[in-house]
Amino acid sequence: MEQTQKHPFQDHTLDIDTRVHDLVSRLNDEEKIESMLQYQPAVERLGLGGYKHGTEAAHGIAWLGEATFFPQPTGLACTWDAELMKKIGNVISDEARVVYKRNPEVNGLTLWAPTVDMERDPRWGRNEEAYGEDPKLTGELTSHLVQGIQGDHPTYLKAVATLKHFLGNNNEVERGSGSSSIDPRNMREYYLKAFEQPFVEGGAKSMMTAYNSINGTPAILHPLVNEVVKGEWGMDGFIVSDAGDVMGIKNDHHYYDSHTPGVAESVKAGIDSITDDPELSKTALREALANGQLTFEDIDQALFNTFRVRFLLGEFDPAELNPYVHIGEEAMMTAEAKALSLEASRKSIVLLKNDNQTLPLSKTATGSVAVIGELGNAVYRDWYSGTLPYAVTALEGIQQKVNSKVSYQDGNDRITLTSTATGASLSIQPDPVQESVTASVTSANPNDIQSNKPITGVLSAASESTTEQTVFELSDWGFGSYTLRAPNHKYWTSNDDQGIVTASADEAYGWFVKEVFGLQPQANGTTAITTWNGKTVSVNPTSGQLTIIDTPESLDEHASFEKIIVENGLEQAIAAAKEAETAIVFIGNNPLINGKEEIDRPSLELAASQLHMVQEVYKANPNTVVVVVGSYPFAMEWVEEHIPAIIYLSHVGQELGNAVADVLYGDYAPAGRLNMTWYRSEEQLSDIRDYDIIRTGRTYQYFEGDVLYPFGHGLTYGTFQYSDIQVVSSELEVDEVIELSVQVKNISAMGSEEVVQLYTHVDHSRVKRPIKTLQAFRRIHLAAGTSQTVHFTIPVKELSFWDVTRDLYCVEAGTYTLMIGRSSADIAQQMSIKVNGEVIPARDLTVNTQAVNYDNYHHVQLGESKEGGAVIEAITDEAWILFQDVDFGTGVEHVEVRMATTQDQAKIEIALDQVDQASVGAIVLASASGEQHWSTEQTSITGVTGKHDVYLKLSKGVRISTFQFGASSE
Repeated sequence: MEQTQKHPFQDHTLDIDTRVHDLVSRLNDEEKIESMLQYQPAVERLGLGGYKHGTEAAHGIAWLGEATFFPQPTGLACTWDAELMKKIGNVISDEARVVYKRNPEVNGLTLWAPTVDMERDPRWGRNEEAYGEDPKLTGELTSHLVQGIQGDHPTYLKAVATLKHFLGNNNEVERGSGSSSIDPRNMREYYLKAFEQPFVEGGAKSMMTAYNSINGTPAILHPLVNEVVKGEWGMDGFIVSDAGDVMGIKNDHHYYDSHTPGVAESVKAGIDSITDDPELSKTALREALANGQLTFEDIDQALFNTFRVRFLLGEFDPAELNPYVHIGEEAMMTAEAKALSLEASRKSIVLLKNDNQTLPLSKTATGSVAVIGELGNAVYRDWYSGTLPYAVTALEGIQQKVNSKVSYQDGNDRITLTSTATGASLSIQPDPVQESVTASVTSANPNDIQSNKPITGVLSAASESTTEQTVFELSDWGFGSYTLRAPNHKYWTSNDDQGIVTASADEAYGWFVKEVFGLQPQANGTTAITTWNGKTVSVNPTSGQLTIIDTPESLDEHASFEKIIVENGLEQAIAAAKEAETAIVFIGNNPLINGKEEIDRPSLELAASQLHMVQEVYKANPNTVVVVVGSYPFAMEWVEEHIPAIIYLSHVGQELGNAVADVLYGDYAPAGRLNMTWYRSEEQLSDIRDYDIIRTGRTYQYFEGDVLYPFGHGLTYGTFQYSDIQVVSSELEVDEVIELSVQVKNISAMGSEEVVQLYTHVDHSRVKRPIKTLQAFRRIHLAAGTSQTVHFTIPVKELSFWDVTRDLYCVEAGTYTLMIGRSSADIAQQMSIKVNGEVIPARDLTVNTQAVNYDNYHHVQLGESKEGGAVIEAITDEAWILFQDVDFGTGVEHVEVRMATTQDQAKIEIALDQVDQASVGAIVLASASGEQHWSTEQTSITGVTGKHDVYLKLSKGVRISTFQFGASSE
């Protein structure tokens, strides 16, 4: 709509803040309320178009048509290549501009990527979406991705990166209602550290909050959003809630009794854009404004933040001023983007093992090859993958690479299923709903699975169909999860609306993966079939159709089937391996099964059938190579012990097959490095809900056990020699920088890349410090026989830790070891430097002290006090918190504690130096006060002087927020 009057917000010569304030001031009350939502409406009278916050772009533009796709983020992290990430971000935002131009009101330029959550547990269902277990690796890679997405223009943003999910979000079980217990050191040194760099250095202009609570406070309401993200880090963009999360304050966390206070408090806590039910949200906003829980000043601030970003995207300026406006269809899926996808896939591949130089294979001398395993001829999408323009499988890549014979066996059984009740085999019957379907499929030929007949129909075992037989391909993904495909290539799927099972899905895909079934052997030798959500598959006695029923207490004959193996997939795989000179076995996961958003992994182990296949193929042909295609680390000790060569890569890259073939046959020398520790077994991990990596010894920083593959691990075809580590100065002040160099030489006959990794360790500390901390890394390429001096510059302040005694970062005085190597466990060069830092003073507990600032603990968790801040909660009667190196000086005689309790006979005892020592004072409450009823309690203590370690021993249900020792009783 053409404007007859030019408003100040339309004047591009004015400063941006003036323009944004002017625009917001011109919106009426209802327009302001509606603009608080994800879909901001058009305001025609102001010439304002509609806009949507949130376009999924984890590794390419998702769900908006064909786009360029890169490996999953966990695979991209294995590149350890920051500059590559910037190039990838540039392609993603180019294509975001293209789809935005197609439909600017729906395809927004605020992209929901990257995921910055710390992956301290490999069992997390969303492991594929993030960048690993280390905050420096994550921070460096995502910072460069953000820079690529947002562009380098001095005035305008090409697109906007939204960091997610803030904070402590690394489990799916109870993700919407559970609380992550995170103490100040873990919070500052680990979880916050990962987000800091992409904000401070990357300049990210948006962030999404997480579903979980943090220490009892829903993340969407947590003060860290305003205090740290917008305050300390100076983020000048906007904060968006995750989908449905504002409603979750009431519905999932039960934090308030109604929706309105949650909406009001989320806005005050820093949420600028609400991704939730529009009508419910608008109603709540109106109510909050009417009852004074929210003001239009609060709304105006949020709108200032969201509209300011829209201004930076150039929406309100003449097109000739913004170079990104002119990006058109020519920027979609370019040849350069395709080449970058291949580069990213190649660089992401990690050579885990290569005994006796098994790899690379020779294109001419290797001879016949057997490609084995379903993952060898598939490129599977994950939940945030969009529509790939094409996909090259490993089989296709290998076939294009070599002239020798290449055979393929997926290793899957072909089966028939016969109803115990009707005696008829399952077959595909015409679906009366689909007019195009006119015939049923009958086949006694197992090879008919390759048939391309476009038939989609219901599955039936009608008694009159006893002569019909359909052979199904059965894929075993482990842990009781199977998929079945019919001869028309369609997957079985649960048609829940009609209550039947059909062979109609093109892939196993969806928020609910209804293509997953359970096949459970029964005591009588028959098989029971269950659906994705645990219901039972039965034969309808009247129609013979496969129907879905609630699981009965006992299965009758209509829910029983005879499974007959027509083709034994394992036997075929073994036969193929025997006939070939080399067997290449592909194993891993389907990214939509046994681990995805809302579903944590059932185990670290490989599917039992996959491990068995590797074992049997290796027995048939010791010249076996294993390729792991997976969204996460696996525990696979047998594979590591026996298989001579193993490589790993993640899913989805459209060039997956070409990249794998290039590495297998030596056209590209792999140099990827693991972004996570690969453990030997799940027994090496604590509970998935335990977020204390320091106490539990999580990640390479603190884990002291023997692992399968260490963080940063990855071999190369070349051989690199490290030498001559040097520093400019071996004694430094806190405000100086460490200038470090090392000589790296390729002493092999093959050009290759190498990832040079710098770790540090403090030799002595007041507290438990990491075994190693990654400080910097550099991916370099060296031709055969050449060398390079690699330089690192690290601020001494990066050696700091969070001092809970004073609530600040501190660099301790002492000696620090600098370690350079090929991985966290393979250090090639090291030396020490002296840092003239601080000596932590003795602790003073005569000042008001936060209970969460303990030095150690036992059987406690962190919760929330409605008075503000995190508190200690005792979960057993053996609970305690410890404060070390306390100086009581000439003496103290009492202690005051701010406390509450949920139990009768609550008790706090004070002990010195040893937890089992006799108490020097105690507080006893005879009745429960309730979680929210806080009181200050005091007790006298036996005269205590000098230095001590102080234990506060707590009975179950006791909650403490603060305490303070005093010199005399009142």
